[in-house]
Amino acid sequence: MYVGSHISIKNGYFAAAKMAHSIGASAFQFFPKNPRSLKVKDFDVNDAERCAQYCKTHNIRTIAHTPYPTKLIPDNQNDDNQILASIKNDLEIAKACGAVGIVVHFGTTKKLEPLEGYQKMIEMLNRVISNWDGNTILLIENNAGAGTDMGLTFEEMVQVRKLSDYPEKIGFCFDTCHAYASGIWDGDNWSALEEKGIELEYFTHLKAIHFNNSKYPYGSRKDRHANLESGHISKEQWLTFLSADFIKDIPLILETPHDAPNIHELEIQLIKKWFSTVKK
Repeated sequence: MYVGSHISIKNGYFAAAKMAHSIGASAFQFFPKNPRSLKVKDFDVNDAERCAQYCKTHNIRTIAHTPYPTKLIPDNQNDDNQILASIKNDLEIAKACGAVGIVVHFGTTKKLEPLEGYQKMIEMLNRVISNWDGNTILLIENNAGAGTDMGLTFEEMVQVRKLSDYPEKIGFCFDTCHAYASGIWDGDNWSALEEKGIELEYFTHLKAIHFNNSKYPYGSRKDRHANLESGHISKEQWLTFLSADFIKDIPLILETPHDAPNIHELEIQLIKKWFSTVKK
């Protein structure tokens, strides 16, 4: 089982990997650069390669995450070119660090009709990965539904991937809080949702899970993460989720609040305890 949390790179990529290992993580997620900027980063290749080697030695899975301003449906041509350059930069950094993939949120738009929005998103994906030959792939994350109906369902994820010119370079990241907030997972319908994911071959291409509880109730359309034992998703519902066969090979990444001391370290141990319970 691979489980960990989001780790800061303020001291470098190699330091982030060592930090993950020190808290008992076998996986971690990081921002390749400033999470609030699309500016292309001239990164330390040696530091990134040391991160990759350390993770290989200690059997740690890494996932990267694009900066917050990244949009797969840009508002204008200038944004289009800037986002394109930024994502390619993210892919280069993630590859050097040995990351499995880099997470990007499913596109949304209020300026275009949904169909045109999907077309723009697929066009952007094609442009980003047309000349990309690295092993690190793009991972499309499901939305929580705040202000949009786009990017909530397995069907959308699978269809966008199928319609792209390079489906082999695209995978998925499933966020539990987003699924709960958006209304596709109520905590008790996992068996039906899992059956649908298997039928659509969504899980075949699932490469990461953001393991977050929800601060707000089911269907709230609010993207606010809560710690594992303090949100609206119950322990029993977590255990049902963790019993799914595909879980054991996919990194579970905590993006939960870390206000309390050592909270992520404690939550990592809690997940391992839950997982051992359901797999007995």
